[in-house]
Amino acid sequence: MEDKKTLNFVIVGHVDHGKSTLIGRLFFDTDSLPYDKIEEVKKASEGRAGAEIEFAFLMDHLREEREQGVTIDTAQTFFKTPKRDYVIIDAPGHVEFVKNMITGASQAEAALLIVDVVEGVAEQTKRHANLISMLGLEQIIVVINKMDEVDYKEESFNRVKRDVGDFFSNTGLKGDYYIPISALKGENVVSHSNSMRWYKGPTILASLDSLENRVLPEDKSLIFPIQDVYKIYGNRVAVGRVEAGWIEKNMKVKILPEGTKIKIKSIEKFNEEKNRAVAGESIGITTEDPAFLQRGSVLCIEGKEPTITKSFEANLVWLSKEAFDINERIRIRLATQETSGNVISIKKRINSSSLEVLEEDASIIKNLEIGDIVFETKNPIAITKFNDIQELGRFVLVRGNDVVAGGIIT
Repeated sequence: MEDKKTLNFVIVGHVDHGKSTLIGRLFFDTDSLPYDKIEEVKKASEGRAGAEIEFAFLMDHLREEREQGVTIDTAQTFFKTPKRDYVIIDAPGHVEFVKNMITGASQAEAALLIVDVVEGVAEQTKRHANLISMLGLEQIIVVINKMDEVDYKEESFNRVKRDVGDFFSNTGLKGDYYIPISALKGENVVSHSNSMRWYKGPTILASLDSLENRVLPEDKSLIFPIQDVYKIYGNRVAVGRVEAGWIEKNMKVKILPEGTKIKIKSIEKFNEEKNRAVAGESIGITTEDPAFLQRGSVLCIEGKEPTITKSFEANLVWLSKEAFDINERIRIRLATQETSGNVISIKKRINSSSLEVLEEDASIIKNLEIGDIVFETKNPIAITKFNDIQELGRFVLVRGNDVVAGGIIT
């Protein structure tokens, strides 16, 4: 039987649009909560207006435990379906979330955007949509919440769906599903709603089950950035970490950026005899043919190469207290590649906490701001989009000896 893969997704939405209630409802309705937590939520909900369980309390309780160092963590709390396990990545502090995405601490594969049907597309909704776009997430579920407050009217749902769709079309986003729900009453979350028979689409749970997991690195084509080259017993051994795919003895590979083709003579690993290595393994290689390998060289399969370029678009978080000026020349490190370069355009400066666009066509980026930029390098480098192969889609900028920014290629 095939192992079930876990899908990580981020929930974003305006603070009052019902995000905590929806998360609590997903945990509760999929029987993913320990019995004692269910009892605590029921007890805390006693005496409140209405008979509904206060699911937002559940999320507040988990958040308090997390802040106190208790092991329950939203980013590590599963809920389950027969198809697979899920991890919800909550993104309350946007700057921390973006930094975590860039550094690889949080790896969302999809996004769920929640919108209040009464309030509609608020300014914060637009900023959260921009966050989804900024991170290059392509699987998006839009849930239109609080349908019970508009008597479950289809026209109210259609109005907000149209407004979200219009905004998405301007940002290049596309919703896979638009689902009318009442998170409080659990309608169209796990089970279909009897109050919205006009809606023929999937529930939230069914739509999540239809999303695709990111292709695992070992299932992709070879990417092997060279970290260093050593001379051992007269042999030149190039070492590094296989970032995608696999590499084996007698395999023919291509060296980027110059394009030379070589044949692998041996796979070297300390105290191990190996003929093959897969993504995630740190190894050395020797080659049949004389080849100029150095730190920053990238080995790949001919015909399945990453992009070789001197310019790309990216989103970055500026981490230095000293602002960045567009005229400054700066060093970029991407995997083991390093060269100098320039930001030739700052399309937008964005406040990382509120996601508000501060300035378009800017000339500076300040501490903890997000920049939507175009970067030009002195030498050609091998890149991919962040969502394709993260190690070739993620970079840092270096000033002197200090890392001053982290970014992802879009």
